[in-house]
Amino acid sequence: MGLGLILAFQSLALTAKPNANKPEKTQVPEPVIQAFKQANVPLSAVSIMVTPLNNASPSSTPSKPRLSLHADTEMNPASVMKLITTSAGLSLLGPDFTWRNKVWVDGPVKEGVLQGNLYLKGSGDPKLVVERLQTLLQEVMAKGLREVKGDIVLDGSVFDLPHQNPASFDDEPLRPYNVAPQGLLLNFNAMLFKFTPDVARGEAKVEGEPPLANVQWPSSVPLSAGPCQDWRTQLKADFSKADSVRFNGTYPKACGEQKWPVAYVEPPSFGPRMVQAMWRQAGGQLKGQVRHGLTPAQVTLWHEAPSLPLSDIVADINKFSNNVMAQQLFLTLSSQQGAGNFAASKQVVMQWWAKNMPGHKAPVIDNGSGLSREERSSAQALTALLQLAAQSNYANALQNSLAIAGVDGTVVRLRDRQPKSVVIGRAKLKSGSLRDVASLAGYVEGLSGQTFVFVVIVNHPNANATRPAFDKLLEWTVQDQKK
Repeated sequence: MGLGLILAFQSLALTAKPNANKPEKTQVPEPVIQAFKQANVPLSAVSIMVTPLNNASPSSTPSKPRLSLHADTEMNPASVMKLITTSAGLSLLGPDFTWRNKVWVDGPVKEGVLQGNLYLKGSGDPKLVVERLQTLLQEVMAKGLREVKGDIVLDGSVFDLPHQNPASFDDEPLRPYNVAPQGLLLNFNAMLFKFTPDVARGEAKVEGEPPLANVQWPSSVPLSAGPCQDWRTQLKADFSKADSVRFNGTYPKACGEQKWPVAYVEPPSFGPRMVQAMWRQAGGQLKGQVRHGLTPAQVTLWHEAPSLPLSDIVADINKFSNNVMAQQLFLTLSSQQGAGNFAASKQVVMQWWAKNMPGHKAPVIDNGSGLSREERSSAQALTALLQLAAQSNYANALQNSLAIAGVDGTVVRLRDRQPKSVVIGRAKLKSGSLRDVASLAGYVEGLSGQTFVFVVIVNHPNANATRPAFDKLLEWTVQDQKK
């Protein structure tokens, strides 16, 4: 965050003029204040709103906040922004919505042989992973097509997107969170390596997926003694070549089994390599090549495979904060009327917001995932969004998509920090984290039985040191019987 923005936060008075939705005084609990002080984060860089969940109709008088601090200030919410994308998606498409992946042929199929090309046309499906692609290919073959005399053509034209440099956000192109969306996204354009120690052999077994044509990696690496610390650095991995992965170091046996997801170094060739390898693995034959292209008009539909329902997709997006899946959903909102693109999807969400959230300032949206330095919203607006969602026909789908404090998802580590915390199991939350940003939003059940909408956002260079303060704020919210 720039110095100017920090100073702007510091200039805000902690007791603003009261309005209908804000208490006259801001009384941040002392343990929370002390925790922010220990993180060297001033309250001027913090936005908080804790409000009883309004169980009446959306048009009823809003509940009076239990705690409000700079709640109207627009801030970068990081991945909490996904709550806007998923709420709009569930509202506009419905929890049961599915993407439809289609396979076309442009020639006759005789005795299992296609005399022409096979086209796999993507729908924007956010989770066409190894197992689901394998099932799709097996179903294609089960219908009597096992050999392609022409090419297998991959068509991602459902989205109209410019080239994106995966290093553009933070110069970390191999981080899976930086994978760019695609109309035909296969396995998140990423590889997953699993390391399993075999002490008797003095080595760790290396398994990788998905299979990729003409890409090799070692089947094992030597084991080493010592504690399990920075094992990824110790492996001395080299992912720089598209046709080979190397592990030039050792793997600590103390680490047990570990997994390492890595974005593929050459994104355009990932899909063709994966389809070629899996087609042959399934027993298919191919005379030509696997390539990118467009599906022509004169083709015949051979097979159609639905995605997982949107409610399941949203659970992955929010519970595990999957950026590329969030962007796939965001782009899908505009692809229902034409080729999906970011500008058109922003317009769709803005129209939805204006209709469903009148009187609440619209967010600043970039890509809908929170992986952005431009996106903005306020604790007050996010509170209103969560109030709306709780009274909607998609309430269960959204709430079930949130991580349970100390139990799963991105907030499971609360149990490690506070193993006896009263918050464990009582809060359903979406977390957010970027350099200079930390956030948390969702629903918290108080000991009284009252449910609260909970939002906290920090924009400050020390933001990532504020999780203990968030824990204290959650505990205070849960312990609502204490005066």
